[in-house]
Amino acid sequence: MAYPIRDQTGLYFLTFTVVEWLDVFTRPRYKDIVVESLRYCQQSKGLELFAYCLMTNHLHLIARAADGHELSDIVRDFKKFTARRVFEAIVANQQESRRQWLEWTLRKQGEFKPKNTNVQLWQQRSHGVELKSEAVTQQKLNYIHQNPVRAGICYREVDYVYSSASFYAGLEAVLEVSLLF
Repeated sequence: MAYPIRDQTGLYFLTFTVVEWLDVFTRPRYKDIVVESLRYCQQSKGLELFAYCLMTNHLHLIARAADGHELSDIVRDFKKFTARRVFEAIVANQQESRRQWLEWTLRKQGEFKPKNTNVQLWQQRSHGVELKSEAVTQQKLNYIHQNPVRAGICYREVDYVYSSASFYAGLEAVLEVSLLF
């Protein structure tokens, strides 16, 4: 199996990391591609999303697959689609000061992976931890929401736009989730 998801119906803490830990998600346009893709997966692919936080070089989720769907398939399709779309957005963005370097790096990374034909945005393997207890689930939820605070991006977790923390606080969010607690 390409992803460490053993129980396709289980609840998972997932981390997807950009190759070489490149800070790709520094512009709203690139982040919005990820958010829109997550929304599509919620609406059309059976993704049950409970938490998220998109940082500059990685994405954390707490998610599971709805009945009749496989989380591994959702993850595979999400990563493939977002890799292509984010790469296209970088190449098309004439205002991107790192465009040539990012394009070259993502193409080079793609050459090293036999499953790819073009580029590599996400690392092949995803970090997945099955959440089997409420205590561990709460710890991972706090970890996800505190990520931008620990990184010095904001003072309060609810102020970070690309996270589900504001939704848990009853505020507006760029992407709605199902609440765990």
